[in-house]
Amino acid sequence: MSLKIYNVLTRTKEEFKPVEEGRVGIYVCGPTVYDHPHIGHAKNYVGFDVVVRYLRYLGYKVLYVQNITDVGHLVDDRDEGEDKIQKRARRERVLPMQLVETYMRIFFENMDALNVLRPDISPRAAGHVPEQIEMVQELIEKGHAYQSNGSVYFDVSSWPEYGKLSGRKVAEQEEGARLEINEEKRHPSDFALWKNADPEHILQWKSPWGMGFPGWHVECSAMARKYLGKTFDIHGGGIDNMFPHNECEIAQSEAAHDGETFANYWMLGGSLTLDGVKMSKSLGNTLTISDALSGHRPEAIRMFILSSKYRNPIDFSDDALDSAETGWNRLWNTVSELRKRIQSAPDGEATSEVESIVQQIIEDFEQAMNDDFNAPAAIAVLRDLATQTNKILNDGKSHSRGSLQALDNAFRSLGGDVLAIIPSDSDGGNGSAAREEGLIQLLIEMRANARENKDWAASDRIRDELKELGVQLLDGANGTTWQIS
Repeated sequence: MSLKIYNVLTRTKEEFKPVEEGRVGIYVCGPTVYDHPHIGHAKNYVGFDVVVRYLRYLGYKVLYVQNITDVGHLVDDRDEGEDKIQKRARRERVLPMQLVETYMRIFFENMDALNVLRPDISPRAAGHVPEQIEMVQELIEKGHAYQSNGSVYFDVSSWPEYGKLSGRKVAEQEEGARLEINEEKRHPSDFALWKNADPEHILQWKSPWGMGFPGWHVECSAMARKYLGKTFDIHGGGIDNMFPHNECEIAQSEAAHDGETFANYWMLGGSLTLDGVKMSKSLGNTLTISDALSGHRPEAIRMFILSSKYRNPIDFSDDALDSAETGWNRLWNTVSELRKRIQSAPDGEATSEVESIVQQIIEDFEQAMNDDFNAPAAIAVLRDLATQTNKILNDGKSHSRGSLQALDNAFRSLGGDVLAIIPSDSDGGNGSAAREEGLIQLLIEMRANARENKDWAASDRIRDELKELGVQLLDGANGTTWQIS
């Protein structure tokens, strides 16, 4: 089965055919760095992290571009109000770029903690003002934009296809029905490409139209063109930005390029609610990534996010995350036990039976991921692998190192390289976990000695107290193993 992607532009699943064979260009709208990133950001960027990882797993050479918005994102959709960064900087009494550097570092630290791969290029809007001015000039020259009081607006009436992504058509919008009247605009739906700056506005640059700053939408078009070309493969982002941001991107890019397609596939991630309510700073119900990480392993957070398809909405709650962590613990217990067995397993190649199991798992995993990056189905395949691995570990036979290593390689490749929910090291990337494991193993040996000496009271006490701590002992033909209950 070839890779199929749900294209929001056409509302259908389409076979993926890159612009250049063997290569993929992908642009994902990045954060506006004026506050702590929240769990909604985690959902979006973990989702596209898996997309990029799987494309590379398939052998594509991927160029992943994700911008940083550090200027031009105004507080509403009417091209009115303050720049979000300047507003926050004034409140915190710091310079705007000082604020940007602070929250940009926090964003990347959070992404690193969640095992999200860094983009190949992270262009900043403020560092690409000349490219944005150039695109605005092209749009004016081609009759798709006009100047007004030092600002420049895109003329939506000049581009009949405006609205093709979201389905919102200009003709269906009565003047003033959605947006308040702005006397600088010819039509309320016209959007800013360049904004005239007041003298006190600290974020401003020289332009042919006077001192000002770029509009939010034009930055993505200009930077995508610079690094990926006029037409590229995949544009990603969140569903909340479909309109107006993504819609405006398409219109200005294709108008500037005389109708050439901007992006061939549009992938938009579903929204995230918090206990059934949309997250909102005004409601005080946002959850930062840092707070989520303080109480849960990053792999468990990824497991929760990937339990839903990237384009579906998902509701975050403590119970849902606890459930995901429990599921992850079961999976990790199997992998951890497998890796312990590898150390003492006898030399030998993988058996045909194990090779057959691994091959089927790989086929099932790829079938799931080829269906529009279906991560929940891919996780189900990993659980199947864990079930079959447990049967092998507990069948009372002595299995070769090659057989056990083949199983672990599948976990590392599919669960590690692609989904990034299986750590590569034996202690799960947690030194304290290694110490805890050593202490548990010591107690198991003490219990074994007690049983050998027929001290059943001591044996039962060790078992029961470990159980109270959430550690379940499993007595089998090959000795005693343990798992987190």
